[in-house]
Amino acid sequence: SAAAAASSPSSDQPPANKAVHVVVKGRVQGVGFRDWTAETAESLGLAGWVRNNRRDGTVEALLSGDPAKVDEMVIRRLPVGPPAAAVTAVVTSPADHIHPSLGFEIKLTV
Repeated sequence: SAAAAASSPSSDQPPANKAVHVVVKGRVQGVGFRDWTAETAESLGLAGWVRNNRRDGTVEALLSGDPAKVDEMVIRRLPVGPPAAAVTAVVTSPADHIHPSLGFEIKLTV
């Protein structure tokens, strides 16, 4: 029936966007980590933001977009970081996704 068809997910729909809040620990400030994160996230088509957290020396980010690309960033890219970084941990928590049109920004240090 038409009602049943309307309620079932369409197979050609892209997967729902995924969003995570990330805290990156280690030697991640003063090594170009924010610029690198922004460039890498943009290359993967992700929206969100990145900033230094002066209180605890971490870098925080919100990554939103295609689930496979978010996972790529969290699992394969952030643990390595730019050349001068030394990442010791990447801690993720769920976040509300943001619209892709907002792009990716480097926020001021908190």
